[in-house]
Amino acid sequence: MKMRFIAVCTALAAAAALSGCGGATGSAGDRQTVTLWLMKGSASQDFVADFTAAFEKEHPAIDLDVKIQEWKGIGDKVNAVLDGTAREGADVIEVGNTQVAQYVEKGGIEELTLEGLRQWGSKDWLRGLADPGSVNGAQYGIPWYAANRVVIYNKELFANAGIKATPKNRAEWIQATQKLDKGDQQGIYLAGQNWYVLAGFVWDEGGELAVETGGQWVGALDDEKALAGMEFYKQLQALGDGPKDADEETPPQSEVFARGRVAQIIAPPGQAAAIEAANPDLKGKLGFFPIPGKTSDRVGAVFTGGSDLIIPARTKQRKKAVELITALVGEQWQTRLARTMSYVPNKTTLAHVVEGNEGAATMAPGAAQGRATPKSARWAEVEAKNPIKPFMTAVLTGRDPKQAATTASDTISKVLSSDR
Repeated sequence: MKMRFIAVCTALAAAAALSGCGGATGSAGDRQTVTLWLMKGSASQDFVADFTAAFEKEHPAIDLDVKIQEWKGIGDKVNAVLDGTAREGADVIEVGNTQVAQYVEKGGIEELTLEGLRQWGSKDWLRGLADPGSVNGAQYGIPWYAANRVVIYNKELFANAGIKATPKNRAEWIQATQKLDKGDQQGIYLAGQNWYVLAGFVWDEGGELAVETGGQWVGALDDEKALAGMEFYKQLQALGDGPKDADEETPPQSEVFARGRVAQIIAPPGQAAAIEAANPDLKGKLGFFPIPGKTSDRVGAVFTGGSDLIIPARTKQRKKAVELITALVGEQWQTRLARTMSYVPNKTTLAHVVEGNEGAATMAPGAAQGRATPKSARWAEVEAKNPIKPFMTAVLTGRDPKQAATTASDTISKVLSSDR
């Protein structure tokens, strides 16, 4: 799941001291403990406390045990639950949306296709959360919340440049950014290796990072549509002084923006708080707009970060785990979570609940058509090696795009098809 921007997922993990994996058995009388793991930062302490109290009130026979899990090393902990070697079990686990495929490959996850259709309104789920949670047509990961990148801009610099309306399409965006890029002022700060942003441009053009053919995944950056996405990235990136050989965290783009001479960055809206903390003079001067699409009637494609919920097959509390997910993905708690944490709810039909939150409301149009990384269980290994970054630098520094893309695509193909 990851966004880097966005790197946003938390796990409240309720793990009773269980042996093996699987939920706890009954405690006192007929009461039984249901264990929930959520990732650190996904929900506030107040949300967890209030949800726990409400859920236990509505389910008198259940003790809900919720604990926070650290993101670092969570993969090994989840795998231990799935294969039965964990010291602590869990009945419902929050996982990054792009992690589901690797856990399905590992085995030990309950299929929840029918519950999704009958109880959870799967037809309205955000694609960027639902697609990564589905493998071979079966649903394993249940969308919980989403977040994605938008354009954060300096209202004062826009006004000084005579720009009265935020751009609605790529042509307007380039024109506005050209006006803003003057003297020591950068029209946009876009690091050369922000591949999450590139992915959106590639998808807008109809391209892909990788495609599956005949059961085999192959890199697709050398396709003409993907190359068109990279060409737009190059055009936009040139309207600022972002490094061509580094990503958005080297240095952190929020720190660069906070200096006051950058008109725009592409980031999750939560970065506005870090910008204002670094430069209080910018409070009240920051605005948001969706990443523009090729035409005004459709916003740009975005990488969707966020979380899905899974049920380990070893749980002894499957029915109660389903009831727990039903509560977490229902309108009441989706609304509370989205408003509290400035997330996008898991359904397009719930986008209206964040209308009062400028940052979250700006994310919602992009989230409605957001995407995630290829559903290969090996994609995490691609990101670890990450041939996309040097491809981007090569193009930005004048190398032949087709040649650089072919090299990157070959590496992606080798990683996705190699034996473990």
